[in-house]
Amino acid sequence: MKKILVINGHPDKESYNFALSNAYIKGALATNAEIKTINIRELNFNPNLEFGYRKRTELEPDLINAQEKLKWASHIVWFYPVWWGSVPAIMKGFIDRVLLPGFAFQKRQNSLWWDKFFSSKTSRIICTLDQPSWYYRWFYGKPSHNAMKKMTMNFIGVKSVKITAIGPVRLSKDKFRTAWLKKVEKLGEKNI
Repeated sequence: MKKILVINGHPDKESYNFALSNAYIKGALATNAEIKTINIRELNFNPNLEFGYRKRTELEPDLINAQEKLKWASHIVWFYPVWWGSVPAIMKGFIDRVLLPGFAFQKRQNSLWWDKFFSSKTSRIICTLDQPSWYYRWFYGKPSHNAMKKMTMNFIGVKSVKITAIGPVRLSKDKFRTAWLKKVEKLGEKNI
C-alpha cells in the first residue's frame, strides 16, 4: 500500500490549490492508499532560517511532526501556485526549515558531495500558473519547476519527480477548472 503525503503550500484555504489537493486525496482514498496531509498555512513556525546552517534553529512541534510525515511517506505530492517564478514565501520557509542537513541530506566532510536520504521516495508537483504552461516553460525556462525538482527533490535523493503545471488559472472558466479537478483526481487514483 502506497504511503502518500500531500503538502499544500498555498496560504489561502479557499484557493483552487486546495480544491486540487482535495481532488487528489479523493482519488487516492478510492485506492486504499494511506494518506497524510500537511497544509503549511496551518503550521505554527518561524519560516526564517535565522542562522543559515551555521547554527541550529530549534524546530517547532509542527515542523517535527512534518518531518515525521516526510519520513513515513513513500510518495510526496506538492500543491502550490507559482508566484514570481517561485513558490509562495511560506512554502519556501517550510522547505528551508524542514529539509535540513542530518534529516534530508548530509554534506560529506572535506568534500563537495553529499548523502541523499530520500532516495526511496517519489514525488509529484502540481502547481498552478497565471499563464499557459508552455509559455512558462519556453519563455521563462520554468524556474520553479527546476528549483523544486532539481534543486530540492533531486538534491535530497528523490529521483522520480513528475510535474503537472495547470495554467492559465487566472481568468479561467468553470469548465477548465472542473476538467482539471477530474484529471487531478485520476492522478490520485493512480497514486502518481
